[in-house]
Amino acid sequence: MTVGDITPNKEKGSGRSKHVADEKAPLLPKQQDEDAVHDEFNGASFIGAVFNLSTTIVGAGIMALPATMKVLGLILGVAVIIFMAFLTDASIEFLIRFSKAGKITSYGGLMGDAFGKYGKIMLQICVLVNNIGVLIVYMIIIGDVLSGTSSSGVHHAGVLEGWFGQHWWNGRTFVLLISTIGIFSPLACFKRIDSLRFSSALSVALAVAFLVIILAIAIFKLISGTVVMPRLLPDVTDLTSFWKLFTVFPVLVTAFICHYNVHNIANELKDTTQIGAVVRTSLASCSIVYIMTSFFGFLLFGDATLADVLANFDTDLGIPYSYLLNDAVRVSYAAHLMLVFPIVFYPLRINIDGLFFPSASPLSQSTTRFAFITSGLLILIFLGANFIPSIWVAFQFTGATAAVCLGFIFPAAVTLRDRHVISKKEDRMLAIVMIVLSVFSNMVLVYGNAISLLKKNQ
Repeated sequence: MTVGDITPNKEKGSGRSKHVADEKAPLLPKQQDEDAVHDEFNGASFIGAVFNLSTTIVGAGIMALPATMKVLGLILGVAVIIFMAFLTDASIEFLIRFSKAGKITSYGGLMGDAFGKYGKIMLQICVLVNNIGVLIVYMIIIGDVLSGTSSSGVHHAGVLEGWFGQHWWNGRTFVLLISTIGIFSPLACFKRIDSLRFSSALSVALAVAFLVIILAIAIFKLISGTVVMPRLLPDVTDLTSFWKLFTVFPVLVTAFICHYNVHNIANELKDTTQIGAVVRTSLASCSIVYIMTSFFGFLLFGDATLADVLANFDTDLGIPYSYLLNDAVRVSYAAHLMLVFPIVFYPLRINIDGLFFPSASPLSQSTTRFAFITSGLLILIFLGANFIPSIWVAFQFTGATAAVCLGFIFPAAVTLRDRHVISKKEDRMLAIVMIVLSVFSNMVLVYGNAISLLKKNQ
C-alpha cells in the first residue's frame, strides 16, 4: 500500500510535531488553537492510532461480508475485498498528500481548499448523513441482538429475551435507552479521539473474538463432514444475475470507509510521519479479519447465508453448546458495536459544529456547545433506531450516497482539481477510475432496487 510518509520538524524539548511553514512542514500541522487546548497532551502513540483507525473501519459492514461471498463466490469475493483495500489505501493517500501540500489539518479544510466553502459544506453534509446513518444501524443491530426483532415478519428472539423471557425491562426501547445513557453518552463525551484508544483496543479484541468463534464452529463442522464446500465463483446465468454483482459495492464501501477520521487521528499523533504506517497497518489487519469472517461465515452457512449473518445465529447449529456459542457470537458483536460507536460519533460532532457554527471558537473550548451538540445527536440517533424498521434502509442509502462520496469521489475530485499541481498522470487516471466505478455501481444499485420495488408492488 502506498500512503506516503513525511518528515516533520520538532521543537526542541517537545514530543509533538509542530507547524512550521516550510517545505518540511508536517503532513497535518496543528492549528495554533488546537495546540493551545492540548498543551499538556504529549501525543498519541502508534498503537493507539492503529486501534482507533481499525475500529473506525471494522463496524457493521463486517456482518454483511459473508453475504457478499454468497453473491460473488469465494474466489471473486476475496479478490474484491483485497482490491477495495488497495483502492481505499490509494484514496487515503490522495487525502494525505494534498493535505501536506496545502498544510491542511482536516478533510473539510481539504475540500474547502480545492472547491471553496461549498466543497467544505458538501463534505460536512456527507459526514452528517453517513455517520448518523451508520450509528443508527449500530443501535438497531444492538437492539436486534439484545431484545430481538420482528422486522422481517418472523420474530427472532434477542439474547435477553432468550435468557429471561419477555419483560418490559428487556424490551427494545428500554434497552436502547439504558445503552444510550449508560454506555454511549459517557464514551461520546471525550474531547480527544486518542482518549478512546483503550475502548478501541477492546473493540478490536471483540471483533477478533467474533471471528474466532465463527472459525471454530466452521472448522468443527468441516471436520465432522456437515459442511458443503460453497461456490468458488458467482452464479451468473442471465443479465439480472450479472447486474446483481454490483450490489455488493455499497456494502464494501461501507466496510472500508474511515476517511473522515484520518485527519483527526493524524492530528494527535506524536510523530506525524507515522500516519502512513498507521493507515497501512489498519487496512491490512482489517482486510485479514474481513477475509476470514467472509470465508468462514459463507463456509458455515453456504447459500443459506442471510444478508445479516447474525440472523443465522438464532437456531441450532448442529454442534455441542450450539446456543451458548450463538449467544457468544451475538453478544461479542453487540459489545463491539457499542465501542465502535464513539469513534464514529467523534468526527460527526466536529463536522456538525463546523457546519452550523463555522465562525465559533473551537468546540473543545465551549462546554455548552459541546454538550448541546452531543446530546442532540444522541437523541436523534436514538429516535432513528426506534423508528427505522430495518438496518438495510439506512445501510444501502448511506453506502450508496454519502459513504461513496467520502471514500472515493471526493478524494478523486481533489486529485483531479490538483490545486497545488502535484498529481501525476497515473494519479489522475486512478481518480477517474474511482469516480466511474462509484457512479456506475450506484446507478446499477438504484436500478436494481427500483426493479425490485416495482416487482414487489405488482
